[in-house]
Amino acid sequence: MLKHGKFCPNAIIALLFFTTPPFVIPVPFVIPAKAGNQKGFILKTYYVYILASKRNGTLYIGVTNDLIKRVYQHKNKLGSCFTSKYNIDTLVYYESADSIEDAIRREKQLKWWKRNWKLKLIEKDNKEWEDLYNRLI
Repeated sequence: MLKHGKFCPNAIIALLFFTTPPFVIPVPFVIPAKAGNQKGFILKTYYVYILASKRNGTLYIGVTNDLIKRVYQHKNKLGSCFTSKYNIDTLVYYESADSIEDAIRREKQLKWWKRNWKLKLIEKDNKEWEDLYNRLI
């Protein structure tokens, strides 16, 4: 596949990996409504996340509805060509949102922030730049 005019083999691998059987389609988790009401609702959480190549290194900001799966893709070079090229695979920050619109809005906001602001956001909760992926699995 082409990305910005360049061939990106990882995109083809990811496409084949996640579109050919057998692939797993996650079943939404249904939360029961109040007692006496048989209707339920689907709980869907979205995440805005920041990956880094190293402490104070290159940053990548993304959005997903499956944080563990998406970071796994980045770590195994199945994610974006940018993260593969610059070896960006350390999850240093993430936050959740209730809707995809809120998550995308926040992602765009963070992408426009000055680098110094992003570093302060990361270090507010992750002073050592620990890989938070290990806490998730």
